[in-house]
Amino acid sequence: MNVLTPSPASSLKIFLAMAFVVVCWGYSPTGIHIGLQAYDPVHLALLRFLLASLFMAVVAVIRGIRLPNLRDMPLLMALGFFAVSLHHVAINVGQQGVSAGASSVLAQSTPLFSTLLARFVFKDRVSLWRWGCVILGLIGVVIVVAGDHGLDSIDTHGVLILLAALSWSLYFALQKHHTGRYDGLTLVCYTVWSGTALLLIFLPGLVDQVANAPLRVQFAVVALGIFPSALAYLAWAYVLAHVDLSRATMTLYLVPPVAMMIASVGLGEQPTLMVAVGAMVVLISVLALNLERRPVVQVARA
Repeated sequence: MNVLTPSPASSLKIFLAMAFVVVCWGYSPTGIHIGLQAYDPVHLALLRFLLASLFMAVVAVIRGIRLPNLRDMPLLMALGFFAVSLHHVAINVGQQGVSAGASSVLAQSTPLFSTLLARFVFKDRVSLWRWGCVILGLIGVVIVVAGDHGLDSIDTHGVLILLAALSWSLYFALQKHHTGRYDGLTLVCYTVWSGTALLLIFLPGLVDQVANAPLRVQFAVVALGIFPSALAYLAWAYVLAHVDLSRATMTLYLVPPVAMMIASVGLGEQPTLMVAVGAMVVLISVLALNLERRPVVQVARA
């Protein structure tokens, strides 16, 4: 991918879009924790993306998007499954036993899984440098999970957050290898809609939970549906249209510290020293992946 150099007039817009994405995705773990106070994980995911789908439908009508090719429907459904259905159900269930700050760090391990997919699925060559980054990152993941609630707390909740990160890796890999026929807005709309359609199997019981949820929780879920799940995706598509992917994703390393700050204010969470150390290890390993000079791995980095 060629590096895109924005004009001075658009540089401020790109910077603001990047900052908006970081804040929105930094809020997501806190919003999920608040939402789980009244919703079970699957209903929270469904309601969040019903709201996002409605918002994206309004945007699609205003901006206009073309209909998808029928031959692309299986691919679009797969994108929705990995980016929306599997990712958000796994992360919601996982956050029942993992703090918001630790969850944001574990979710940032997506590039590590992208490297593993590049080697074992797409059969790309992976350098020794990248293997070292993967090992270092996995060590950081263990430190974060252990430091969140103690060594005896390593259970399926942390594993599910990692499954969510793996799901994102699969989404980005499919997007990179097969979806050059659609612009960013069109692809985001169909990904959100298809993922929401798959979540409709959890529709029974949703109305009762909506009726009984406190107002504070309702506001948190509405914010989840509009900001991290819709507006942030649109802003990210705008950024990627003007900046090279490898450069743009550098800003996502700010998501975990922002998430920890938001969680400290909204939830009263105070990250332990082990979580902070593990977060640094994970982020350094992910950063090192993107600083390698040789473009060995050809999947998109999250």
